[in-house]
Amino acid sequence: MSTLLLVRHGETVWHAEHRYAGSSDVELTDHGRAQADELAEWAARARLSAVVASPLQRARLTAAPSAAATGLDVRIDPRLVEIDFGAGEGLTPGELDERMPAEWAAFERHPARQPMPAGESGVEGVARALPALLELVDEFPHGRVLVVTHATLMRLVLCELLGIDPDRYRELFPVVENCAPTILRFEELGGERRARLLGFNIPPRP
Repeated sequence: MSTLLLVRHGETVWHAEHRYAGSSDVELTDHGRAQADELAEWAARARLSAVVASPLQRARLTAAPSAAATGLDVRIDPRLVEIDFGAGEGLTPGELDERMPAEWAAFERHPARQPMPAGESGVEGVARALPALLELVDEFPHGRVLVVTHATLMRLVLCELLGIDPDRYRELFPVVENCAPTILRFEELGGERRARLLGFNIPPRP
């Protein structure tokens, strides 16, 4: 059995204002760096086989303390970057509704299939990210891999693996807490590989 421990990066400077960060390379706050340190205390006892992160600095800097605590290197995979929200990057929902009401309404109706202007759809994001995760499952068939990535991508991937309509990701997974592991275990059942969700938004306890 392979276990993936998916983690959203620490708090960013856009976090409090609910701005869409997407592919923008936004910095961690002091609190976000403290969250990364707390995650590292948990990671030191988590029996990790590897630490993998999105290339955006908020993910890399969140993963670095955990890698240091376990003696592992941070492996960077560009396929784990957040969904690109295009013209919506850096804007709040209120600003989007004011500046592009029709496009925002379309995104609200079908958030996985209708991208923001000049952006990437959620299903396109899953198509690039899921192979990266499944390659880790193949590489570490009996291992535990910490994957530091992003909230929207995480929720979309969960929907894909659990057989849920991806347009429901915000309804079913409304909040992804910073640095709180989500546990996915992969098992072979009847000759088919299946993912089981064992925990969501679990506070990291040393």
